[in-house]
Amino acid sequence: MSADRLEARAWLVDKPAGPTSHDIVREIRRRLPRGTKVGHAGTLDPFATGLLVILVGRATRLADRISARAKTYRATVRLGARSVTGDPEGPITPGGPIPGRPAVFAALDAIATRTSQRVPLYSAVRVDGQRLYEHARRGEEVATPEREIRILGLEPVQFRPAAAELTLDLEVTKGTYVRQVAVDLGELLGCGAYCQALRRTAVGRLRVDDAVAPDLVPYTDPVPLTSLLANMPTLVAAPADARALVHGRQVDFAAEPGELAVLSDRGELVAITASDGERLRPLSVFIDPEQL
Repeated sequence: MSADRLEARAWLVDKPAGPTSHDIVREIRRRLPRGTKVGHAGTLDPFATGLLVILVGRATRLADRISARAKTYRATVRLGARSVTGDPEGPITPGGPIPGRPAVFAALDAIATRTSQRVPLYSAVRVDGQRLYEHARRGEEVATPEREIRILGLEPVQFRPAAAELTLDLEVTKGTYVRQVAVDLGELLGCGAYCQALRRTAVGRLRVDDAVAPDLVPYTDPVPLTSLLANMPTLVAAPADARALVHGRQVDFAAEPGELAVLSDRGELVAITASDGERLRPLSVFIDPEQL
């Protein structure tokens, strides 16, 4: 399999618990031609499972656009205990007695309206030039930054007081730490809590139901790049215009101002462009001239 054939490809992968997102990328890179660029669109913690969008070659240029979309999760929250990391990796210490259903559901309503969140101490966010988890592992006290977030949906699926478990479905904006949502819920209830299990079920309209195991990449068909574009308007360009865009030139084309995806006459993604109403300017190119 040549490197040329792997330009601008994408796979939806169902990440298992254990490896980091970077581990999955490294594993896939080893199976591709030397020098092939591989990335992902949105990190999952090692304990988490679910949808990881793998991007190869020029498709990595879509990473920021995809990772900016809302993400959907199913989370299992363990009540009555606290974890230093907010997840099963711990250390874990006992918490307090678990309140009844009315108090739990009232706390969920309060959590759902929050518009900011403290970044967990055990995270990769940099403070004073170093990752927060590096400060934490050295026992250093450091103020964690606060982020604006939105919880677009928060629905209880199952509350099992005897098992001290609460299962939730959440839809959140980029940068929201679901394990911190669990921690904040526990502190609001006074009993403590952490995220015991986490599964990402969707990134925008992309679904884990359509994903494959990591070891099947690149041996299964990639997803069409057009499926990664969400609601971006598209147009089919004449071959001459497509070649001009690939070479970095603007082309005359009347369209609503904004970003548009340009496709070849075979339906392949050629470029993402910016329209000023009269011309298209290429922002990112996804195909080689000889492929047109």
